[in-house]
Amino acid sequence: MSDYVVKADLLGKTFPGAKRGDDLVVFENVNFRLREGEFVTCIGHSGCGKSTILNILAGLDKPSSGCVFVGGKLVDGPGLDRAVVFQNHSLLPWLSAEKNVSFAVRAKWPEWRDERVRAHANKYLELATLTTGLDRKPHQLSGGMRQRVGIARAFALETEVLLMDEPFGALDALTRGSIQDELIKTWSETKKTVFMITHDVDEAILLSDRIFLMTNGPQARIAEAVVVDIPRPRERGQIIHYPGYYDLRNHIIEFLVQRSQELSGSVRPVPLSEYRTVENNLVYPPDVNPIRDAAAPSPSRLKSA
Repeated sequence: MSDYVVKADLLGKTFPGAKRGDDLVVFENVNFRLREGEFVTCIGHSGCGKSTILNILAGLDKPSSGCVFVGGKLVDGPGLDRAVVFQNHSLLPWLSAEKNVSFAVRAKWPEWRDERVRAHANKYLELATLTTGLDRKPHQLSGGMRQRVGIARAFALETEVLLMDEPFGALDALTRGSIQDELIKTWSETKKTVFMITHDVDEAILLSDRIFLMTNGPQARIAEAVVVDIPRPRERGQIIHYPGYYDLRNHIIEFLVQRSQELSGSVRPVPLSEYRTVENNLVYPPDVNPIRDAAAPSPSRLKSA
C-alpha cells in the first residue's frame, strides 16, 4: 500500500480570456506527492498559482485539468479529511476562542456530548499555548492569539491533511517566530501531513521536509523539490549554525531571484503519447515531475475513480 497521502496529477489552471486565444494559463503539468506525516512548503512569486493549488487541494477551487487524490479519494469539494488555515484567521466573530474550536469539533463529531467536545477543543488550545483569554471573542484577541486559535481549530479536526496559506504573513516578526515554534511543537505531536504556502525562505527551511520551488507565472510549474535534510527537532536560534544551511538558503534565493524567471513559460503541453503506461499507471516524462519515481493513475482509471 502506498504511503502517499496526497497525489496531484497533471494539475492545470486556465482562466478564459475575453477573446479566443487570450486564455491565461496560470500553471500546467503540476505533479507532486505528499507522504504521511510530511511537512512540505511551496515558494514562488505572486501570480504563479501556489494559492490556487492549495485551494484545489482544499476542494475550494476546481482545476482546469488534472486531479487530486487525498487518502486515495478523488477531491471534488471540501471535506472533513482536510483542514485549512488561511492568512487571515477566519474565526467566527460572534464566538469566543474556545467556542470557535468547539464549533468545528462539534461539526465533525455531532454525536459527542458537550463535555467531550470541550475537552477535545481545550486539548488543542493548550497545544497551541492558549490557556488564557479563551472566553474572549476574536476582536478582543491579539493577531497572534487569533492565528493560534485558527491553528488549534485546524489541528483539533484531526484531519489527514492540513493546508496552510501564508498563515503568518500578516504578523510581525517576533509574533511570527513564536507561532512558528508553536506550530513545530503541535505538528511534532500530531504528525499531520502539512502543505503550506509561504514567501519566507527561512520559515520554509525551519519547518519543511521538502520545499517546492515554482517558476514565475503565467505557465508556472514546480521546477524543483528541495529536500531539507537538517535534523529535527529544529530551533530558530540554532538552525543557522547547521552545516549547509546557508548553501541551502542561497540555492533557494538564487532560484527565486534568477532562475524562476529564466524558467518561466518553459512548461509545454505533454501529449499522452509521451507517457509510458506500466501496470495501469502513467510514468511521467522526466521534465514534468519533480519526484522521479512517481506514477499517476492512467486516464481510464481516473475516469472510474
